[in-house]
Amino acid sequence: MTHDPRPFGRLLTAMVTPFAPDGSLDVEGAAKLATYLVDEQRNDALVVSGTTGESPTTTDAEKETLLRAVVDAVGDRARIVAGVGTNNTAHTIELAHAAEKAGAHGLLVVTPYYNKPPQAGVAQHFLTVADAAGLPVMVYDIPHRAGTAIATETMCRIAEHERIVAVKDAKGDLTASSWVLSRTDLAYYSGDDAATLPLLSIGGVGLVGTSTHFTGVLAKDMIEAFERGDNAAALALHRRAMPLFTGIFRAPGTMLVKAGLNASGRPAGPVRSPLVEATADELAQLRTDAAAAGIGL
Repeated sequence: MTHDPRPFGRLLTAMVTPFAPDGSLDVEGAAKLATYLVDEQRNDALVVSGTTGESPTTTDAEKETLLRAVVDAVGDRARIVAGVGTNNTAHTIELAHAAEKAGAHGLLVVTPYYNKPPQAGVAQHFLTVADAAGLPVMVYDIPHRAGTAIATETMCRIAEHERIVAVKDAKGDLTASSWVLSRTDLAYYSGDDAATLPLLSIGGVGLVGTSTHFTGVLAKDMIEAFERGDNAAALALHRRAMPLFTGIFRAPGTMLVKAGLNASGRPAGPVRSPLVEATADELAQLRTDAAAAGIGL
């Protein structure tokens, strides 16, 4: 089966969810942030209600409201991917149907977490969701959060489904990813900002980033340089961005992204418990890392 080689473009950002000072959803802020990410940071697509978007602490109703706001703001010029994955297959399907009705262009579905299903259960989960959904699916392989990796054979099996078209790869195993890429036509997007260039070298197509709230232009230039065969330029951009590609994860990425956005006067607001606000020292270090990448915060 042949899919679009870049079903969600080259660059996506897993967008934070802006909250008002009282912790409620900031719908207007979400629209403004999405516009900034697409028009200024050159994102081809946005992931709404991913981990960086604090999906574990937003309600189903908030997820739908947020998605509609982002689709209305930028859905005419960027693809909007809704994070709908949970560790409950039935609930994931409910969220998938709601996302489709709200105008999403695709679904991000993470490996079921905490209950640690066997590979047969992992495959069943993804295939059942894809059967029930009408949108293309990006599978999220992130074993350090989910507790379960998607085995190579499982990935190849689920790739046979017409609506499973892409992977957000945060496994940290380029050998496993290379095997899947050689046996399927899945579009591989790095789920680790710093691993983007290595993944491109084995057939990956882009990045679903966190630091790309700030490094989007650098990341897009790097991907495009690699694609046109200018490896030296791609490597130079990779090295320039590395301080922030990695520095954004000195603390949980959501905390530092929101701290950086707030410091820059962009919509973000507070985080929800059990996350906590970045400290003054953490923000200072983020500014140092950003400056090393040539970016002012």
